[in-house]
Amino acid sequence: MSEIRVGLIGGSGLGELLRSRAEGTRHEVQTPFGNPSDAIVETQWEGLSVFFLSRHGPGHLLNPSQVPYRANIFALKKLGVTHIIASGAVGSLREEFKPRDLVIPDQIIDKARRRAGTFYEHAAVHVEFAEPFCPVLRRILVEEGDAGTRGRGDAEKNANAEVASDSSVPASPRPPVPASPFTTHSRGCYVCMEGPAFSTRAESLMHRLWGGDLIGMTCMPEAKLAREAEIAYALIALVTDYDCWKRPPVTAAAAQAEAMDPALLLKEIIANLQAASDNAVHLIQRALRRIAANPQELSQSPALSALKLAIWSDKTRIPRDQVELLAPLWVKYFGETHA
Repeated sequence: MSEIRVGLIGGSGLGELLRSRAEGTRHEVQTPFGNPSDAIVETQWEGLSVFFLSRHGPGHLLNPSQVPYRANIFALKKLGVTHIIASGAVGSLREEFKPRDLVIPDQIIDKARRRAGTFYEHAAVHVEFAEPFCPVLRRILVEEGDAGTRGRGDAEKNANAEVASDSSVPASPRPPVPASPFTTHSRGCYVCMEGPAFSTRAESLMHRLWGGDLIGMTCMPEAKLAREAEIAYALIALVTDYDCWKRPPVTAAAAQAEAMDPALLLKEIIANLQAASDNAVHLIQRALRRIAANPQELSQSPALSALKLAIWSDKTRIPRDQVELLAPLWVKYFGETHA
């Protein structure tokens, strides 16, 4: 395949942290869907071409419902990005996913309802989305992360088992990786809610009953749009707290803690986010180092041909202006039809 170009989408916490470190060429990209959240910074990390975008924009002014998801993904595609590693703060719906941990989700439940979820408004385009995250990128992130209390060998075994179910993603030799001081979980179901308010306790308990492991506000439609753009996509979820399902034990000390100044609780959550962001930067750097050493590994990402069987419309009837408007996404599938 052509040159590997990695997009980094920084969410809460990690967005500002990466933005402060990203020095390089700034791209102000125009798209049919308006302006992206911010200029995209092209730089070199570990010898790779990397394109950084802050999801919420400078100063974190864009709430999750206001993020221009289509413009963001379209702009990265125009710049030749082939793979995206995104980040996002999440609440934990499971005891074992502790604040400051990192999670590499493998599934999504989409509850976002006020966001445009497709690029293709004048054609029937149905991408396969059973596995919403790229198995190749997930494997790299899991194997380069910390296995925590389960042991590194178990985490790699789980990751390999997940990937082995897809015969199009062959396993590859892995170099030894130094131990890491933080815990990375190899799977998790991400519930994407609309926000910007957080869940009620009843909703939080319901999400647990659904099988959700994490609750966040930004993974969708970002992951689905990346699939429509034939960009492989994986997410590093940064656990900040236990959402509101987990009530403290009924003791005098707990009652005192529950009555604590909310500003102190917020300060604790922000501290967790900052710690998880630092952990995520280390994980991203290790992943990029591995990709730089063996870029061919990423050529096996199934998303790179996601549109091959997804365009159900008669291509001769799709308006020419629409084909040209969305050319970076799908023009290669039209052959001479719109030449």
